[in-house]
Amino acid sequence: MILILMIISCKNKAEGPSALNTAEIAVIPQPLSVTEKQGQFSLDKNTRFITQNEDQDKIASFFAEKIKASTGFDLEVSREGSESNIIVFQTDESLDVNGEGYSLDVSREQILIKARENRGFFYGMQTLLQLLPPQIESQDPVSGVSWNIRAVEIKDQPAFGWRGLNLDVSRHYIPVDFIKKQLDMLSLFKMNKFHWHLTDDQGWRIQIKKYPKLTEVGAKRKNDDGSLYDGYYTQEDIKEVVAYAAERFIDVIPEIDVPGHVVSVLAGYPELSCTENHLETRVLWGIDSNILCAGKEQTFVFLEDVFEEIAPLFPFEYFHIGGDEVPKDKWEKCPHCQKRIATEQLKDENELQSYFMARVENILKKYDKMIFGWDEILEGGISPTANIMSWTGEEGGIVAANAGHDVVMNPSEYTYLNFYQGDHKVEPMAFGGYISLEDIYNYDPVPSEISKDKRKHILGSQASVWTEYAPEASIIEYQLYPRLMAMAELTWTQKGKKDYPDFLKRLSSQYLRLEEHQINYHIPIPEGPSSNRIVFTDSVSLRFETTHPVKMVYTVDGSTPDANSPVYKEPMNFKENTVLKIASVLPHGKTSPVREIRIEQQQMIPAVDPGKTKPGLSVETVKGHFRNLKEVDFSSGTKGSVIDSLEAANEAYDWGHFVNEDNFRALAIEGYIDIAEDGVYYFSSQQDQVWIADQLLIDYKYPIKKHPKDASIALTKGKHKLKIFYLNNIVKGWASDWNKVELYYKRADEEEFKQVGGEMLSH
Repeated sequence: MILILMIISCKNKAEGPSALNTAEIAVIPQPLSVTEKQGQFSLDKNTRFITQNEDQDKIASFFAEKIKASTGFDLEVSREGSESNIIVFQTDESLDVNGEGYSLDVSREQILIKARENRGFFYGMQTLLQLLPPQIESQDPVSGVSWNIRAVEIKDQPAFGWRGLNLDVSRHYIPVDFIKKQLDMLSLFKMNKFHWHLTDDQGWRIQIKKYPKLTEVGAKRKNDDGSLYDGYYTQEDIKEVVAYAAERFIDVIPEIDVPGHVVSVLAGYPELSCTENHLETRVLWGIDSNILCAGKEQTFVFLEDVFEEIAPLFPFEYFHIGGDEVPKDKWEKCPHCQKRIATEQLKDENELQSYFMARVENILKKYDKMIFGWDEILEGGISPTANIMSWTGEEGGIVAANAGHDVVMNPSEYTYLNFYQGDHKVEPMAFGGYISLEDIYNYDPVPSEISKDKRKHILGSQASVWTEYAPEASIIEYQLYPRLMAMAELTWTQKGKKDYPDFLKRLSSQYLRLEEHQINYHIPIPEGPSSNRIVFTDSVSLRFETTHPVKMVYTVDGSTPDANSPVYKEPMNFKENTVLKIASVLPHGKTSPVREIRIEQQQMIPAVDPGKTKPGLSVETVKGHFRNLKEVDFSSGTKGSVIDSLEAANEAYDWGHFVNEDNFRALAIEGYIDIAEDGVYYFSSQQDQVWIADQLLIDYKYPIKKHPKDASIALTKGKHKLKIFYLNNIVKGWASDWNKVELYYKRADEEEFKQVGGEMLSH
């Protein structure tokens, strides 16, 4: 890859400044304006910072230390120096930018950064580092690099003041060092808010000294394999992270989610619930109906005590208090809550939640804190000073902004990075949904439905990563990057300056910076065939694509594709058995995960003649909780039951909320499937195994069976043996009780899958 920006050769240029083709400058987010000049500035061991005050000294020293790590240059920070080979900080209150804005003027002799506030100097330096070779991000000294910076003039300021990331550490505890690493990346791309989701049903992750059971009990949960999951942050950990963020001009917003999502609280302090039943920290994902009792005064004493300890740890003016997904059935039956409704003259349980949130807001006001809540808190009305994070869509944010409340847009369909970023049939497990890099880049956080005079209430936007299906740091990074960089640009860059094709060009250079930080970023995986086993009878043509343009390379000789392998350019035709390996490759040579596709020529499998059959399928049942089929002894099962459709094999007890443990079982479902005509068929299912015509078609290898997998087979018209294995269990927080037992099919020449109905089944 040629880094046009980074390694500069001498060129003859026209005298004076000229408009720069910004695709050549790989800065993300895109600055407001960039003008090229003649020449370049060379950074060396004699370069020094010239500052005006101690605050500027701190910023200069921060970057001097960073520069020293990669270059070995120990740059001095002083008040005066020569007029050349210097990086100058100059406060200019007349500068036509906002408080986070800056101007950057690079010439042969010096670099001049002007800003109105300290934040501007910090962001100006971040831009300056992006004008250097990507090795500037290395943690170790790098040799053989010319540390040259193109002579340019840049003027820049953010479009929005809130440019954030929400990270869920409740479902899976995330170590402090990893959080620091992500704070480094946020600051690199000029993001300034870290929303720390510290508590939920599945874990309480912050030490509260007055309530030790919050971490002794609430931070722990039993895994389905019998092991114990644990982890929390001490108050010293919190201080360390907050200080680290502050040094990078990042505000930390803690979230203590109430009154719902609190099973981790109630596990240690059941007296705070309506029922006072014994609970364990929730193992399942989803929503629990056990919530804090709004009728008991001791609930608010508890919250007073918690916030008394937490408030001093977080200097930023905003706290997030949740308020989302609050089932109110316990309140409806609770005498304490019903008494509270009557005493406070509330209309219903929605207004009781509003009362609850107002009480919490008043607690935080004692510490000069303002609150954010998720958009559900609008349902019963909110106080004039409450603010909204809109996640269920944009509607809550629109309503709140038009009513004069400040809003951060965080709609799941545009900003949830735990959603898939490619085809779920080829990508690693994710929560669900689909948000491509382009989707998030093109998102506009200011809907037209907001009155023009109210649009100032949209503070900005943020991305969220919920970690139910991201148990490891590498998976979180895979979900974050590069989509977080798109979020950085949509919140910093002025709407009229955004350009997605240009962003992709700049992204090609930025990948090298991610490499220096050892980020496990996403590279589009070749999509097209939904299965890695392709069956054909005469020939088959395979077409591939990627979620955004990137070169694809392949091999058919068994070797692993790399940057020098043949390039995929058009649909590929196959007439014989082949193992196709295909991957995407970036300009610097790094490849995506390799798809290995087995392409098999197959004779049509003849139908069988079972004689007279009856409608439906026979079912054999073995009671018990089994993590996989190897644990099941079907010889001990109960036979004789018949179902008229696959769906009848399981009816979810309480989808997304609870499971009935009496339903834990293994099912072997057998019979015949009637195929209407000869052809190659694709079948799709999320069951443990699907056998058709005595062939193991789908063998679901992932422990969490949330999304269907596909496979193909050549079948003649008529009846074929069918056998499906289904385990009703809980594995890694997902209850397969929430899965329907279904099978879908389509001919190879069809686009859409259809459900296998009862009319196709017999036994």
